[in-house]
Amino acid sequence: MTPDAQRRRAMGQILLLSAALLVLVAISATSVLLVNKSREDNGWVVHTVEVENQLSTLLLQIRRAESAARGYLLTSEPRFLAEHEEATATILPDVDKLMQLSGDNSIQGDNVRRLRAPVEARLAEFAKAVEFVKRNDIAGGIAMLREAGASDSVRKIGEVTTAMREEENRLFAMRTATADRTQQLASIVTVAGSGLVIALAGISILLVRRSSRARDEAEAKLRDNYVNLESTVDERTADLREANEEIQRFAYIVSHDLRSPLVNIMGFTSELEELRGDIFKRIASLARTETTAAPTADNATDTAEPALEGADKQLSDDFSEALGFIKSSIGKMDRLISAILNLTREGRREFRPERIDTTELLEGIVATVAHQAAEAEAQIRIDPLPALVSDRLALEQIFGNLIDNALKYLRRGVPGDIHVRGRTKLGFAIFEVTDNGRGIDPKDHQRIFDLFRRAGTQDKPGQGIGLAHVRALVRRLGGTMSVASELNQGSSFTVTLPINWAGHNRKTET
Repeated sequence: MTPDAQRRRAMGQILLLSAALLVLVAISATSVLLVNKSREDNGWVVHTVEVENQLSTLLLQIRRAESAARGYLLTSEPRFLAEHEEATATILPDVDKLMQLSGDNSIQGDNVRRLRAPVEARLAEFAKAVEFVKRNDIAGGIAMLREAGASDSVRKIGEVTTAMREEENRLFAMRTATADRTQQLASIVTVAGSGLVIALAGISILLVRRSSRARDEAEAKLRDNYVNLESTVDERTADLREANEEIQRFAYIVSHDLRSPLVNIMGFTSELEELRGDIFKRIASLARTETTAAPTADNATDTAEPALEGADKQLSDDFSEALGFIKSSIGKMDRLISAILNLTREGRREFRPERIDTTELLEGIVATVAHQAAEAEAQIRIDPLPALVSDRLALEQIFGNLIDNALKYLRRGVPGDIHVRGRTKLGFAIFEVTDNGRGIDPKDHQRIFDLFRRAGTQDKPGQGIGLAHVRALVRRLGGTMSVASELNQGSSFTVTLPINWAGHNRKTET
């Protein structure tokens, strides 16, 4: 088939599908309009029934009031009077409700206005009859009610209510017929639309099959044309795979070599911790000698903590604190080296979701940088943070890097204030790490997240990979990261993470 023929066929298919889409849109719009019209017509039918029911309720209450009044005249029992008063109390409100329901029809509105006067007159007659009983003139009350039964008010009530019923019956018949026609038209449109949809579906299937055959032919030609290209790509892919494996081997060797001095540091730290007791026992012994107390033998086997005072006690506490910082930092470095080794062994690291007390995790991070914070005269405040199901090592790297940067880029002469806050919203935990440091120029907000790129004055050590790595970790955990900062106004890094992360993430390529 020539290119011109293919273009004509494609144009014809597009026009056919466009026409089909317009037909479907027209049918859908018509169906919606008819459904709304049918709902409206049915609403008017229901409205007519409501008016008739309200009219029946009004007449029933009038008859109830009349029966209760007669019962009270004949027996003088209070229960008939109570029933009469209850019925009369609802009659005029029922007239008002009937007027409200009939507001859409001027004829019925006039009828309700004509009805109010005889109803009020009838209520007045009931009131007079009750007064006769209260004056103990029962015979007069009965006579008055007998005369009122044939009064003009009763006749007018009957005439008006009959006229209203006839009008509502006429409206009911008319509105019912209209609703039936609308429903029939909606059914016709629906059936016709279904037929058109089926026909268009058949045409679409034919077009799809024709397009599939043309696509298969094109793919066969494309495969023939790109055989050599696939071979070239395979060769280049093999070269890249070999280079990647070489990088992994190099990273493994470097990480493995780092583990050896770390083990030595860990060993000597343990030995130093064991020597601590002997050292401070000797110091305590010398202190007691100076105060003429009996000295403790050098080879004493008592392992109890020696009693120290003053500067010696402060030295002991500083010694223990320093050992704690060293051990905490060794543990952190050991975890990082282990993560690098896992990356080099597997080519990627699988995140492992677990329940994490984020407040405790941040407090552990702060403990490892407490000495650095003290030297910088900075305080680190941690509010209660929401717990997460996430990867522990990734969170340690994220928040550890942010707090390290906050301590690193404080303003000179200004006491540092680093604040970590957290809240939840719509299944996500939102963390904010805010500082009062030197800040970041708004034009560099994107630059700081680029790999090996740094912003501002380069007076601090670093390679420009920390924030890039942090944002990559946040994305792998299904979250987002942003920064708000101005020069000399501090910075605020916002990290949003899912509260219950299931671990369905893309693997990080090495």
